[in-house]
Amino acid sequence: MELRQLQSFVVVAEELNVGRAATRLHLTQPSLSRQIAALERDLGVELFARIRKRFVLTAAGESLLADARDLLRRADDAVRDAQRTQRGELGTLRLRFVQSATFEVLPKLLGAFRDSHPQVVLDLETMTTLRQVEALKDGRIDVGLLRLPEPGTQLGDTKPAEGLASRVVSRDPLVAVLPAKHPLARRRRIRLAELAAEDFVFYTRPSGPAVHDRIVGYCRDAGFTPSITQAAADVQTIVSLVAAGLGVSLLIAPTPRTDPEAVVYRELSDDLPPWELSLAWSPDNRSPVLQRFLQLGP
Repeated sequence: MELRQLQSFVVVAEELNVGRAATRLHLTQPSLSRQIAALERDLGVELFARIRKRFVLTAAGESLLADARDLLRRADDAVRDAQRTQRGELGTLRLRFVQSATFEVLPKLLGAFRDSHPQVVLDLETMTTLRQVEALKDGRIDVGLLRLPEPGTQLGDTKPAEGLASRVVSRDPLVAVLPAKHPLARRRRIRLAELAAEDFVFYTRPSGPAVHDRIVGYCRDAGFTPSITQAAADVQTIVSLVAAGLGVSLLIAPTPRTDPEAVVYRELSDDLPPWELSLAWSPDNRSPVLQRFLQLGP
C-alpha cells in the first residue's frame, strides 16, 4: 500500500465519480482505476460497489476512509516537520551560561529567540566556563555563554578557543560591592587600592578559576593580596554576605538587583580592561537550530 494509492482512494471516495476524481488528481481515468484496483488487491477487500447505477463505498471502504485521511494528514505533518526542522524552526537548543549572563544578556537573547522560534525547545542550565568548553568540544551542548580568559592565557590545561568559534556579545566592567553603611559607599567611584585592608567575600576558585585568578591579579597589581574570609560559588550568595557585613567583594557587572539600603555597587577608577562575555560554539555543529540562534545576534 502506497500513500499515492491512499490519496487517490480518498479523492474517489469524496467524488464517488472516477472521472471527476481523475480530473482533481491530474490523472487519466484508466490510471486512476488501476491504482484503486491495486489498492483493493493489496488489502484483499472491495472498497467501492455499484448499487442501482450509483458508485458507493462498501463497508470496508467506509472503514478505510477515516484512517486513510488520518494517515495522509500525519504524512503531511511529518514532511512539514522535517522541513521545519531543517530550517531550524523545530528542534532543541542546548544552551549553557555563566551566572553573570543572567542579569542582562541572557534574557535579551532568549526573549528575541523565543519570539521568532516559539516551537524550539530550550534546554538551559548554568555552567562554569571550564565545563562549557569541555561540553562544547564533546558535543554535549550547542552553544555556551561564557567568559573566556584574556587572549594568550589558558583555561585549565587547554587553550579554550582551540577548536571553537566565539563572538563577543558584551564587555562588562568590574565593580566593587560594599555594605550600604561602609564609609566608601558614599563615593561614586573608588580605587581598588582603597580596599586593601578589607575582608573579602570571593568566588570559590573551583567555580571559576580564571575569574578568581584574574581578580586576585588585579588586586596584586594594586599593591595588595585580598584577605578572603568568605567564599561562595554564586553571585547572589556573595551579595547576601556583603549585605550582612561580612566583607566587601568585586563582581563583574551587570549585578543582581538589591536593596540599596543593604548593599551598593561602585565603579572602580582603576584602568582595568573589561570582561568579555562571549557566545561560543563548535564549527562542526551543523544543527539548524544553532545556526538560527547565531543569526539573531548580537
